[in-house]
Amino acid sequence: MVATTPTTVNVYDAKTHLSKLLARVESGERIVISRAGKPVAILGPISEPRGRRIPGHDRIVIHPDFDDPIPEFDPDYFHPEDPLRPAKE
Repeated sequence: MVATTPTTVNVYDAKTHLSKLLARVESGERIVISRAGKPVAILGPISEPRGRRIPGHDRIVIHPDFDDPIPEFDPDYFHPEDPLRPAKE
């Protein structure tokens, strides 16, 4: 059974029982290694790496209007109450 909170072991016990701890890690458990009661490392399973990316398999969508002119920016429309905007003359 996989514990929800990591087990804590001191450095001496980790060195003495490393093969047993690795067997527990292989089953999915995470183990905290501490020195003088202070956690210094986590012994945990390595996640499987992702598969190799295949070029050309991305989905790219280019909309028909992507190169249309951009309308003029109207700051009054977007932020009419902005106190940092200069006052109209």
